[in-house]
Amino acid sequence: MRFIPDLLHMQDGTAVTAENWTLRRAELIDVLRREEYGYAPPAPDGVRGEVTAVDRKCACGKGAIEDITLRFDTPKGEYAFPFQYAYPTDGKAHPTFLFINFRKGVYDKYVDVDSLIEQGFAVADVCYKDVSSDDGDLTNGICGMFDRPDDGTGYGKITMWAYAMSRILDYLAQRPQTDMRYIASVGHSRLGKTSLWCAAQDERIGLAVSNDSGCAGAAYERIKRPEGETVKAITKNFPYWFCENYKKYVDRAEDMPFDQHFLLAAIAPRRVAVGSASEDLWADPYGEQLSCVGASAAWHLLGKKGFVGRSEPMTVGEQSMGDISYQLRDGIHYLGRPDWRFYCECFREFIKENP
Repeated sequence: MRFIPDLLHMQDGTAVTAENWTLRRAELIDVLRREEYGYAPPAPDGVRGEVTAVDRKCACGKGAIEDITLRFDTPKGEYAFPFQYAYPTDGKAHPTFLFINFRKGVYDKYVDVDSLIEQGFAVADVCYKDVSSDDGDLTNGICGMFDRPDDGTGYGKITMWAYAMSRILDYLAQRPQTDMRYIASVGHSRLGKTSLWCAAQDERIGLAVSNDSGCAGAAYERIKRPEGETVKAITKNFPYWFCENYKKYVDRAEDMPFDQHFLLAAIAPRRVAVGSASEDLWADPYGEQLSCVGASAAWHLLGKKGFVGRSEPMTVGEQSMGDISYQLRDGIHYLGRPDWRFYCECFREFIKENP
């Protein structure tokens, strides 16, 4: 096996213990900011939400969907973006999925909102392009509201999409329908990377869900099947997702002072759920599984079970439920009902263990 950066030694060589894990976690996040995703701007002092429409005829009349415009102050003036908030109308506070999606609205092919409401979950759904466009324009949307350093560490789009997710959490904390003890971030593909990166930085998220996030998400870079996406490919096609420094590692994976198990480990001791698809070779399912294996040491250090699956390739349809949960679902690069069933079960396990 190729050399993998060690989670359990500080940068100065000091052994990591449960007592100094907070310091080590800060190191993991800092190297990912500096070398891969870029630094986010500071959080605003507060956010303001304006409910612009309410639909109370969803989930057989048991739920409501609100259109909300979220506003906050930035160095260049007020910024606003829309999202939807769906929740059961039973007067209780509910576990909430914070879902960053490719399209507008909770009624979407990637989410069955009625089913989630019927199970007692709330959903906050934001379209990523309502935050900033998915292209090389780093001046539009939220990106236009903050200066971006040109020293190689300036934020990429993934960082700013994650930043917007955290601002939604700022707002949800004000709502009685949200049980802030139980927040799960969710994203698919590039937005699976975003979900993990948001959760790594925002400790209010108790469960981070990565669906087919692949390269620069849940999958190792150093250990990769030939069909898997690489730093070379991803920075050629989507350089704006990352900071400029990430390009240094094209064809130089061995020189990276991190690998993607750092991203998963930065979420410990909270929970992670990684979903792969058998036909999604570009996202490298086995690389995602092995990254779960590698990250597990952080949970073990903290007295948790970590990843309870095996290191040999899992069979199609196999699941492993633990602090790092994993499933290999049959099919293509997609976020569908089988995935949501697994993630709902992961969320319920998290809630059960944290009453």
